[in-house]
Amino acid sequence: MTGLKALTSRGRSFLASGVAALLCALFLGEHDLLRVAVLIIAMPLLASMVVARTRYRLTCARRLDPARVEVGADSTVTLRLENLTRLPTGLLLVEDTLQYALGTRPRFVLDRVESRGIREIDYKVRSDLRGRFPIGPLSVRITDPFGMVELARSFTITDTLVVTPEVVPLPAVRLSGEWTGGGDSRTRSVAAAGDDDVAPREYRQGDDLRRVHWRSTARHGELMVRREEQQWQSRGALLLDTRRHAHRGEGPRSSFEVAVSAAASIGVHLSREGLGLRLVTDQGARQLPGDLRSRHEIADYSMGQSWSLLDTLSVVRPSTARSLEHGITALRQGGGDGLIVAVLGSIDGEEARALARLRHPGVTGVAVVLDVATWDQFPDEDAEAARAALAGAGWRVLTLPAGASLATVWPQAAYKRSAA
Repeated sequence: MTGLKALTSRGRSFLASGVAALLCALFLGEHDLLRVAVLIIAMPLLASMVVARTRYRLTCARRLDPARVEVGADSTVTLRLENLTRLPTGLLLVEDTLQYALGTRPRFVLDRVESRGIREIDYKVRSDLRGRFPIGPLSVRITDPFGMVELARSFTITDTLVVTPEVVPLPAVRLSGEWTGGGDSRTRSVAAAGDDDVAPREYRQGDDLRRVHWRSTARHGELMVRREEQQWQSRGALLLDTRRHAHRGEGPRSSFEVAVSAAASIGVHLSREGLGLRLVTDQGARQLPGDLRSRHEIADYSMGQSWSLLDTLSVVRPSTARSLEHGITALRQGGGDGLIVAVLGSIDGEEARALARLRHPGVTGVAVVLDVATWDQFPDEDAEAARAALAGAGWRVLTLPAGASLATVWPQAAYKRSAA
């Protein structure tokens, strides 16, 4: 019955013609016409039986190479179809499902797949928008050689392409006079204090079990681990201003997208330098998958094996928040940061002064302030006062106008030794 429902216009025409010829043969008593009628009726019926049997014996696999790309980069999708039956298939019409951002749906025609045969199809996708985009499911339309029957099958398997923000290579600069929050002096202080004097913390998923502090575990009744590796490692915080009203422009060239790209570039650059980062937005702290604050995770990140920060930034969206209050609170409560880098849109003087107070001796503050007025030519009256408030508190303020590369202004974040 399924095969009969899948008859094409040609198949239905043949079936109707055969039935009409059969009735005429029976009414007129023409045996030759009866044989012709049976042949005409049998053709679409046999075709539907063959196609229906072939329909359920196809397997599909999909591979993305790579499965994670930057905005504007290509990824190759490879489809692998295998015919598990002992009969060759008819004509196959293959169509994969894509979201609009990845382009039009790819369609392919396969003339015939022999018994146990395998066919591989390649096509490329790219996106100018960040995000996580599902690819699939794949649909296959199977037809017989005469075009009388067409059956459609949709596979359930889907894959996800992650499109990350653009990462701009940044020049190496010295951000502070010392290795912020770490270095040899910090290592020596821990060594001098001894294992028992190291303040433990609760166990987190992914922590090395060799760091379990058994004495504290027995005292607290739950697994506790030593903090010494965190003390050896430099720590920092990355603040991203995602407030919708703080940005101008639309689409991939908007100030918001430039801010996300700047945060990604700075985060990757600092992580490769060995800095343990935590991401904070105007809505508060964001938990990074895999937790980049582990020294081992950062080593993996520098080798391209950890994509936690980029995965998080690939799906960040503008928020409806009106102030940076929650972000500033998260920075203050986190503590222990030797470096704070803030990527900001339009902020007023009061917000800038609240942010400026986070910097104190031992903390380096770098503010990348987007000159949002250059995106739509409307003046930003608070911009100068905000930059002055940050600079007056010892922050290094970098102004990033529309069309400028972050790499050209990043050297301004360098530590400058004061004259004796």
